[in-house]
Amino acid sequence: MLEAFLTLPKNPPHVLVVGDIIIDHYIWGESERLSPEAPVQVVDVKDEGRRLGGAGNVADNLIALGASVDLCGVVGADGGQAWLFETLQALSIGTSGILVDPKRPTSQKSRVMISKQQVLRVDRERKEPIDKDTCAVLLEKARGLLEKADVLILSDYLKGVLDTHLCQELIKRAKAQDKIILCDPKGKDYSKYTNADLITPNKKEAQMATGVEIVDDMSLKQALSHFKDKLQIATPLITLSEQGMAFLDKDLHKIPTIAKEVYDVSGAGDTVIAALAFCLGLGYPIEQACHFANAAAAVVVAKVGSAQASYAEVLDFLQKHHHKGQKVLDRPTLCALLQAMHPPKIIFTNGCFDLLHRGHVEYLQKAKALGGLLVVGLNSDSSVRRLKGNTRPVCDQDARAFVLAGLECVDFVVIFEEDTPLELIKALKPHILVKGADYAGKEVVGSSLVQEVVLIDFVKGYSTTSTLEKIQNLH
Repeated sequence: MLEAFLTLPKNPPHVLVVGDIIIDHYIWGESERLSPEAPVQVVDVKDEGRRLGGAGNVADNLIALGASVDLCGVVGADGGQAWLFETLQALSIGTSGILVDPKRPTSQKSRVMISKQQVLRVDRERKEPIDKDTCAVLLEKARGLLEKADVLILSDYLKGVLDTHLCQELIKRAKAQDKIILCDPKGKDYSKYTNADLITPNKKEAQMATGVEIVDDMSLKQALSHFKDKLQIATPLITLSEQGMAFLDKDLHKIPTIAKEVYDVSGAGDTVIAALAFCLGLGYPIEQACHFANAAAAVVVAKVGSAQASYAEVLDFLQKHHHKGQKVLDRPTLCALLQAMHPPKIIFTNGCFDLLHRGHVEYLQKAKALGGLLVVGLNSDSSVRRLKGNTRPVCDQDARAFVLAGLECVDFVVIFEEDTPLELIKALKPHILVKGADYAGKEVVGSSLVQEVVLIDFVKGYSTTSTLEKIQNLH
């Protein structure tokens, strides 16, 4: 499954998010005593901050993955509005679809956190539907923004923006333009999401909407079938917390979770629908999109507060939780992965490694023994020919990369086309550059870009040239 996502998307999807925009306000503090006035904790505030919530968090997650995003919704004419616009614009999220309604406050959820645990939440909001005039203007703006979008997300938090009329008008327009439509639903009446491509309720929400108690695969399929048959949802999906997620096409499919540490589930649903939209917008099939969304959710629940998972972080998570991972990566993907992994020490070496022999293996083992993550830059076939003549390499670049990746001491292999690894070193930013001892007294390409250059002795009597001579002497 990891291999499907190893190439970074060149043309990321454009997503339109329409829904309830919320500010997640966090108050961080410590508590060492109870109040003398009531049996409640006294919180000594150490810090506080605001983050995008609701549809804003969906948009933020999409940006973190690399999508282009426009956001539509309604905010109040208050201090929250100013912070929202400044924050969204700093993230390059389109704000032309956001309306300011002086009659409504900007929705805000204030959470009091003690030792990474939420102990209290205070909501400032109005839940009644936006008025007809505001709805008409919002619909017109959303229709215009939909023209350039690949995917439409309806992010419903029951704060009054997504009524049945607006939802159905946008779904009809999106259908007519062959856009992908995802809905994160709330409440008991899901009729306003009729004809969407995908919905993502959690287990509790699905039980409320269908009246089906989900206790096994049979009842799970019954709930999903309700959405498919009654609402014509092409691919109904239910998130199942620690059990992962399930969706229904012709059959029931269950995707197990891979979360290992859970600190805070706030906003995890936003991450799931953002990741699904991102993958489906890129053309991935639904099952692969679910695996990616599961990994994205695992990344964010290991953080505290509404959080995001970047493409690199998801890739890193998949790398660590799928057997030994994929070792042969292209340059952009490896750069993104190293950025996410933040290894304390990156060791880099390079070469042709044609006809891998004992000398190569011992050299690489000694490089790895320096104590870090070993990346091997491998000269491409065209690069080898320029350096060693038209009779080389004996083994093509894919074969050479495969053999190198089979060595336990090698963490990653990346093929480069240039005659020297200078540009690759600039991109990867290794800490240590390893070369053979024959470079003593010579200039090592890229030495000025690293913290240390280490020269390693070769095992005498072993070289590709001598191996080829032995082979030729056999004839």
